[in-house]
Amino acid sequence: MVETTKPMSSFSFKLMKLMFKFRDLFNPRLDVLKEAGIERGFTVLDFGCGPGGYIMPLADLVGPSGKIYALDIHPLAVQGVKDMAARKGIENIETIESDCGTGLSDNRVDTVLLYDVFHDLACPQDVLQELNRVLKPAGTLSFSDHHLKEDQVLSRLTGSGMFRFLGKGRKTYTFVNV
Repeated sequence: MVETTKPMSSFSFKLMKLMFKFRDLFNPRLDVLKEAGIERGFTVLDFGCGPGGYIMPLADLVGPSGKIYALDIHPLAVQGVKDMAARKGIENIETIESDCGTGLSDNRVDTVLLYDVFHDLACPQDVLQELNRVLKPAGTLSFSDHHLKEDQVLSRLTGSGMFRFLGKGRKTYTFVNV
């Protein structure tokens, strides 16, 4: 696969990881995830998982019968999530190192998290196509990107013809695949 987005430097990644630890103290990731409607037994893809701030709250939400796929382009992100899962003894987390392709089968995922990564994608339409492909019928895309204004979010996601806007929460937008 040809890489379309270049990963940040290792130094930048480590700095981002540190900043996210402080963010998560004051703004717990579970508060964001509650808007996604994730239930026990769900299969969730965290696209652009970064240092894994959503992984442990996700593991609690989906429970042992659920499945979490954590995808990131950065090798440190993927390794960090693997290490976190091993330390916590969580076996239903699988990592994917990629910039677009998931390697997952069609209609595999109940919910995709696309948080604060869309603005940085080199080929956002390719990513949306991949996410639409792996989502189950009526699967949801939970979206947040503070770099984009609301009209940009809505036009870029619904303009693809692959997603329909369902609603806006305090921190996220929810779309359904069509």
